[in-house]
Amino acid sequence: MQITRRRFFRVMGAAGASVAVRPPAGHAWQSKAPPDPFGCLVDLTRCVGCRKCEEACAEVNGLPEPERVNCQCTIFEKDRRPDHDAYTVVNRYYTGKVDEFDKPVPTFAKVQCMHCQDPACVSACIVGALTKDETGAVRYDVTKCIGCRYCMVACPFEIPAYEYFDPITPKVMKCTFCYDRISKQGGVPGCATICPTEAITFGRRSTLLEVANKRLKENPAHYLPHIYGEKEVGGTSWMYLSGVPFEQVNLPALPETPSPKLSETVQHSLFTYLWSPILLFGVLGGLMAWFNKNDNPPDKGGV
Repeated sequence: MQITRRRFFRVMGAAGASVAVRPPAGHAWQSKAPPDPFGCLVDLTRCVGCRKCEEACAEVNGLPEPERVNCQCTIFEKDRRPDHDAYTVVNRYYTGKVDEFDKPVPTFAKVQCMHCQDPACVSACIVGALTKDETGAVRYDVTKCIGCRYCMVACPFEIPAYEYFDPITPKVMKCTFCYDRISKQGGVPGCATICPTEAITFGRRSTLLEVANKRLKENPAHYLPHIYGEKEVGGTSWMYLSGVPFEQVNLPALPETPSPKLSETVQHSLFTYLWSPILLFGVLGGLMAWFNKNDNPPDKGGV
């Protein structure tokens, strides 16, 4: 059977019409976010770049001691990201701010897993190794992980890291939100316990939003009028206040729509209303045969 450009578009148009079914309202996507999880509010105007949070995180999670922990002079010369050895890192940014002596004023920003309300990594994980807990933590079960690394691709903040050096039992590594300390001991994440300037505030997400809005109202000239993480990708458990644009401290501009809303809607529509890709291919095959038969009528003979 010879497939021409015209025949191809005829088949695809007919197939699209045959499978275009509008999902009923009862199957609309719904958020799976816990009602009022724990979270942390990071005030970048208070952070001095001491990196005590890095030390506490490493100690609590049994990670290697942070690089150059007692020397801040050179560590900030490179832009760092969380990896298999560090669940959180602090970076320094010069955004154009100067003091009264025209000396550049740095802004320090802590970065870690944001523990999204509707995490893209959880949605992307095909074996359920990542789950969103009622405390707000995005938890990882190494016994279920198959190393597909879809979570790394899906994360809009590019946080999950992989133990590439371990060929036998590699794991996906990221901030745990100190789940055991919060859920079993009624404690606080390690990084939030040690911050000397109280740049990190731990509590229920609703309370943190009240605190953030109060600071914005009382010091409008001190902050940008935006709470980063309140609505980005549906909201995150880690939220930020800043006196400089968030994009300048490597917090990306993201839509308010949760990433899983689109992907899960597409998946649901495909497998619920088309039954399976097999049905789609069957429809395409049948239409191809029908068009081919009509385009090439049988020879009835004759003189």
